[in-house]
Amino acid sequence: MADTTLMMPSTSTATWADDAAPTQQVRSYWQSVGYRLRHDPVTLFFGLVVVLIVLAAIFAPWIAPFDPYKESIVGRLKPFGYRGHPLGTDELGRDLLSRLIYGGRSSLLMSIIPVLCATAIGGTLGVIGGFGGRAANTIIMRTMDVFYAFPSVLLAVALSGAMGGGMTSGMISLALVFIPAICRIAETATTQIRNLDFIEAAHASGAGTLTIIRHHVLGNVLGPVFVYASSLVSVAILLGSGLSFLGLGVKPPQADWGLMLSTLRQSIYINPILCALPGAAIFVTSICFNLVSDGIRAAMDVRL
Repeated sequence: MADTTLMMPSTSTATWADDAAPTQQVRSYWQSVGYRLRHDPVTLFFGLVVVLIVLAAIFAPWIAPFDPYKESIVGRLKPFGYRGHPLGTDELGRDLLSRLIYGGRSSLLMSIIPVLCATAIGGTLGVIGGFGGRAANTIIMRTMDVFYAFPSVLLAVALSGAMGGGMTSGMISLALVFIPAICRIAETATTQIRNLDFIEAAHASGAGTLTIIRHHVLGNVLGPVFVYASSLVSVAILLGSGLSFLGLGVKPPQADWGLMLSTLRQSIYINPILCALPGAAIFVTSICFNLVSDGIRAAMDVRL
């Protein structure tokens, strides 16, 4: 009895120590992704820059100091600060800062909308090709391989030129260029999970194909597709600006960074700094989207 009594305080102390020990909190996948994004200063900084660029484009009528389409023959190619124009004027005397702000609207539309359309169409085709059997996979993926036979830049130029140019034609051509790549990403991800145990268990339980795709496949496919699509925004900015530069995208007098670069290039020997501003806007926006995409990719590469 005495030995038992002596052992009880030791047992009680051990139990108290176990209760007092802090329990390790297990994060879910998306909590881990959010945690890594919040602790990535580079992604947060460039993400803030992207947000500011988008907000400036949305609220351009309230932010732009001048009418971006008002011309002045006597005020052509003036330097910084001329009569209240912070960045000077372009070849037609229009305020350059206002046109850069308004130009962000068309440049972002020609990059984001094609990527969204390509993600929806290409992702759907990829899931069908990866989950729909050998015949569907062969038809869809061999069709996508035809697009891979052409360089993306030349294909976008050819498609936009064939449709007559313009902003709508440019967006359609960019969407068609991006569909094959996104389709391949979605098809690869779907093929990898098609024969896993939880898919077989869903089949055995009597779930239909659409139910399995909606509840089991999409959750595993959307992640890599979203990461890849976010990286295409920076590419779309460059391609869209290139189409406008060649006269196959946005038409004058509408403000667009690529179109501004094209019209100002003739004045490079008069005021070279003004000619470089649209190119700087394209470069900064493209780099910011690219770095944010890299940060998202690194954050989603979580191993629980």
